Amino acid sequence: MFNSEVYANRRRTLLEQMASRGAHGVAVFLGNVDAATNYRGNDYKFRQDSNFLYYWGIDEPWFAAVLDLDSAQECLYGNDVDIDDIIWMGPQPSVASKGELVGCSATAPLAEFDKAVAAAVSAGRPVHFLPPARYYNQMKLSQLTGISTDAVRKVAPVAAGGASEELVKSVVAMRLIKEQCEIEELDKAAEIGYWMHTEARRGCKPGVLEQEIVGRMEGVTYSKGWGPSFTTILSQNGETLHNHSHHQIITPGRLLVVDAGAESNTHYASDFTRTYPCSGKFTTKQREIYDIVQQANDYAYSLTKPGTTYWDVHYATAKFLLEGLKAIDLVRGDVDEMLPLGISGLFMPHGLGHNMGMDVHDMEDLGENYVGYAEDQKRHPLLGLGNLRMARRLEPGHVVTDEPGLYFIPALIEQWKREGTDKGFVNYEKLEGYYDFGGIRLEDDILVTADGARRLGPHRLPILSSDIEEVMANE
Repeated sequence: MFNSEVYANRRRTLLEQMASRGAHGVAVFLGNVDAATNYRGNDYKFRQDSNFLYYWGIDEPWFAAVLDLDSAQECLYGNDVDIDDIIWMGPQPSVASKGELVGCSATAPLAEFDKAVAAAVSAGRPVHFLPPARYYNQMKLSQLTGISTDAVRKVAPVAAGGASEELVKSVVAMRLIKEQCEIEELDKAAEIGYWMHTEARRGCKPGVLEQEIVGRMEGVTYSKGWGPSFTTILSQNGETLHNHSHHQIITPGRLLVVDAGAESNTHYASDFTRTYPCSGKFTTKQREIYDIVQQANDYAYSLTKPGTTYWDVHYATAKFLLEGLKAIDLVRGDVDEMLPLGISGLFMPHGLGHNMGMDVHDMEDLGENYVGYAEDQKRHPLLGLGNLRMARRLEPGHVVTDEPGLYFIPALIEQWKREGTDKGFVNYEKLEGYYDFGGIRLEDDILVTADGARRLGPHRLPILSSDIEEVMANE
């Protein structure tokens, strides 16, 4: 938790943002509740809704809040503990004392929240809310507003009913630009991620079960922070972008893709990817592809600066990758002709990166296009070029990932070959020799600064192929 003025200032700024959009009525915020695994009392580890946490700071279940856009009055709703709670949990601070910690002097029991929303609805006042990520909140908002459970997740102008476009745009405008206190937490999360990945690299030895490595990695995140920032991706089948299966034994000659990150105790995320040779040394073929991706990672970083759109960085990096593939005869012809045809999508079917903050894909619960695209930007229709999650013009305070990759996906290659999607630019004869290659991805977390960018965290994981081999030989 930050100091109380951080949260009070955020809510004041939100009022200004909403006023600039001509919004009236009330903005309501639902925190998350406990979620049972198989029965009540045996719950998943609690994770607060990030938007509630951003404005109200309370990292506990069963809280809600209302912000009156017209009067600027605010109220935090939650229940003080009773004797049954004390028996199981011990004495707890009052809701009023928790409100003081986040700069909110008005508090009330949780049941009063329902009455406050009902009063606004009855008076015909606009009720602004964000699209709920969890089903309990989805059903709760539907119950309170009379809007269908499907509609409460659809973003539109508040007058149309559903999640408030005005509130979504206001929240996105604020959360995209990280405050100094947030940057410090992101650096902490990056440091935990560094040690998490160090454990993965040390565990990458023939004969080791992938699951054992994941267990040691995630142990680091719990000992130093809140836990993993997303489900760990660790696989020798790197051609599958998000592979969560960890049942294989580390096998000499293969590549191990590790895409993983950690949350700080204040719920700020990191997200790194490294690819390791399971033998400790790259083969000639592996090194060729690895070095193209590594150089693309550095190239993208060099282009990342204020005033540049991340779309342009993505597009330039896609061209860089195609030039590398042309140099080893996997594609043939004019790269400038290939690029607008989406040929890079065969080898990198994802975007260069995404926003990151309190969530690893920051705010994507609010709608990826609202978060990653400005109003004058449209998604590209082709695979790869159209899969970019963050395309906006970069500003100081933006945090993005830089994660180029090259993948050899037999089913996709065969489909393109069958349908002629490549327009004759792909050398399928040579590409067939890569069907058992897997994939390579390399990812860093980047803060856009006033004069350029910097990588988050005090240490950078080894990334040069020679450095990878050297450090693995000595571990």
